[in-house]
Amino acid sequence: MNDLDQFLRDNRPSAPEEGQFLIETNARLNAVEGLKKTVDTERRFGRRALVLALVAGLILGCLVTAFVLLCPVVHPAWMESGHLATTLAFLQARKIYFLLPTAVFAIALGVRLVTKKA
Repeated sequence: MNDLDQFLRDNRPSAPEEGQFLIETNARLNAVEGLKKTVDTERRFGRRALVLALVAGLILGCLVTAFVLLCPVVHPAWMESGHLATTLAFLQARKIYFLLPTAVFAIALGVRLVTKKA
């Protein structure tokens, strides 16, 4: 213990004046507060952008789905025969079974991403 005391007495670190130390500490704290405000602002902006993208995607997806379901598709002559025609007819007759789960999955994924906490 005496060696440690002697070492500390011999090697005193120089401390800045008390006023200068407080000024520097306050400046550093202000810089940290500024960074916190900037990060919080960017997070809020990111969340708003994510919600806006979700809403825009939902609206656009609903509009495109309604358009696809309500408007018939015109097929060129080369698509009217063969396996491609039977495949297209099969898909056309059962398109709701493909579009509905896809839409539900997309909506669920969007809601999950918005509500997920970091």
